[in-house]
Amino acid sequence: MEKEKWEENLKRYDELVDMCPDFERKGKTMPYTSANGHMFSLLNKDGELGIRLSKEDGEKFMQEHATTRFKSYGSFMRGYVLIPEKLFEDRDLLTSTLNEGHKYVMSLEPK
Repeated sequence: MEKEKWEENLKRYDELVDMCPDFERKGKTMPYTSANGHMFSLLNKDGELGIRLSKEDGEKFMQEHATTRFKSYGSFMRGYVLIPEKLFEDRDLLTSTLNEGHKYVMSLEPK
């Protein structure tokens, strides 16, 4: 991915995370969010956004938005869905989805 495009998606990701007061973005070269010892969102090296959801919520999201599982560094990440770039403009949906990811990892046993 072009550096400019990656930086544009990073800016969008940062804006999205800034809209959620319960957590903050971490990581310099691999931006992510985590809580309770579990990551729940990630911007990969290709500038793609993945959000971790429960199995049921993830399957529903993939069906409703014609997307697939999220891949980073050549491997599918368990529980993560790929956020289609066309949804980057739907801040309400993304904020809701990111908060749902946070809620999900808070329900897991702490690491």
